[in-house]
Amino acid sequence: MLKNVTQPPRRDASLTRDTIIDAAISLLDTAGESGLTFRALAARLATGAGAIYWHIANKDELFTAASDSVVMRAMEAVLPGATPPACIRAVALAVFEAMDAHPWLGSALARAPGQLPTVRILERLGRQVDALGVPAERQWLAACTLLNYLLGVSGQNAANAAIGRANGLDRSHFLDSLSAAWSRLDAQAFPFARKVAGQLRTHDDREDFLAGIDLIVHGLQALQAGR
Repeated sequence: MLKNVTQPPRRDASLTRDTIIDAAISLLDTAGESGLTFRALAARLATGAGAIYWHIANKDELFTAASDSVVMRAMEAVLPGATPPACIRAVALAVFEAMDAHPWLGSALARAPGQLPTVRILERLGRQVDALGVPAERQWLAACTLLNYLLGVSGQNAANAAIGRANGLDRSHFLDSLSAAWSRLDAQAFPFARKVAGQLRTHDDREDFLAGIDLIVHGLQALQAGR
């Protein structure tokens, strides 16, 4: 008597890990993190979930792989041969723009601390910190300061943009309203907020972000000059 034997899912020869990751990125961009499921991904790829599991073990692995792919492409845009400050600026801007284009990326990096996507960014920053002449015992602190600022501000900017889109907010109108509200705050309790209310209306997120990177780099250079 023949026994029924459960066969393992057959591999779809036309499916590759890169194809799956690219489809996952597209799905994340359009549907967000909650929309990334193996069922939705299988439908997009016109295949079965089993074929995807052959290449990717679970959603966490897929999420990390998608973020790593985006980070790798961002790092490719950073041209070699520039001065260390210019390279640090380029790395920072590449990640900032990647997060702006893929709002889910900040969450992906936060959920996978110490994993390859974040290490790629740290590696690029660390090489430039070394090239700046920062002593070996301070390089970890310097590189991590840059990394934490970069990820934090880029992630917040992407989150703000996503909230604005979800609520149909016009950036200029929103900042005008916020600036007006700040200018009416109590002068004794909020003197600084009142003073910069006008700048809030006209500020540029990208330029503010890069100015912060420059402040950190200039601080590192000043420390080196004062040794």
